[in-house]
Amino acid sequence: MPDKTRSDAWSLLGSYTKNKNLIKHALAVEAAMKYYARKFAEDEEKWGIVGLLHDFDYEKYPSLEDHPYRGQEILTGEGYSEELKRAIMAHAPHTGTTRESLLEKTIFAVDELTGLIVAVALVRPSKKLADVDVPAVVKKMKQSAFAAGVNREDIKTGAEELELSLEEHIGNVLRAMQGISGKLGL
Repeated sequence: MPDKTRSDAWSLLGSYTKNKNLIKHALAVEAAMKYYARKFAEDEEKWGIVGLLHDFDYEKYPSLEDHPYRGQEILTGEGYSEELKRAIMAHAPHTGTTRESLLEKTIFAVDELTGLIVAVALVRPSKKLADVDVPAVVKKMKQSAFAAGVNREDIKTGAEELELSLEEHIGNVLRAMQGISGKLGL
């Protein structure tokens, strides 16, 4: 079976996810994954697809018992590769999937961080990613009550696993998201 395309992934995402914020999250993670694929000289389309689909089942199956396990069943039925499915499992620490490949480490590293960056943008008067910088994200990250649902330890661990400083990692993901700010409404 030929490899799946972004168009296939977008269609699958749209058939399971209707919430605009979840779709924007998928787009933000896709952008960060593609940014890192370019940085690490990896397959941009494949990495983008992992970003786009990492939470595609979440709206329908939000419990830790179901997500991303139910998504795995769907991806298997749709003919997605083991590499892609394993990376999606690796983004969620509760699955116990060890992060071995650079792809697996990267999807874990960018997932929570995109949410924090969106939260920082939303408290700016302009509500624009263009008005967010790395020091602002670092400052807000230290405030545990701010965007309390974002797991800061996962962000720190993700940067460490990519062998990047926290500031460099934040800057990379911020630049990736700024590149699609229109699609994110930010």
